[in-house]
Amino acid sequence: MGVEPWPIIPTTEVGERILTAADDLFYTRGITAVGVDLIAEEARTTKRTLYQRFGSKDGLIEAYLRRRGSRWQQFLLDHLDATEWTVAEFFRRAEQWTRTHRRGCAFVNAWAEVGGEGPTGAAEAVRDEKRWMRELFVELAGGDRVTATAIHQLYEGAQVAATVLGEADAFRVADDAARVVMVGAAG
Repeated sequence: MGVEPWPIIPTTEVGERILTAADDLFYTRGITAVGVDLIAEEARTTKRTLYQRFGSKDGLIEAYLRRRGSRWQQFLLDHLDATEWTVAEFFRRAEQWTRTHRRGCAFVNAWAEVGGEGPTGAAEAVRDEKRWMRELFVELAGGDRVTATAIHQLYEGAQVAATVLGEADAFRVADDAARVVMVGAAG
């Protein structure tokens, strides 16, 4: 597999506490609804320390997204050696992740809040994660970028159907559709 998870950027003990607090608060409450005062309080530190570690709230948002992206990517890639890695396996793992991350894709949520007009670092982290996912699908589709793009869009739709509509079978439906796309591309 040619894709690698994003590296975890090392930080200090207090930086870890800040990132842990930011991860929980940004994901559960939303980026714009959470201020640095609350994050500093939850992390048992000061705003000054938060700003020393991350520069700004925007810097913290980007660090949060990159940390979350790394965890998601590692979750996906952890079992490459243990199982036959297929599109079907990907959809099973995505469904598993979604069961414990019920607010959906943190990157889609972040884009909805900050979008292309918001913090540059955050917007670029969202784009980078979607590009990473696309490259993963290129690998799974045997290098076929058109097929990979279609499967990626099926995955993104399954995320929305599972989290917004509560459709328990969204990832299985996307997997079935991906199989049709792959058969069509092969034939």
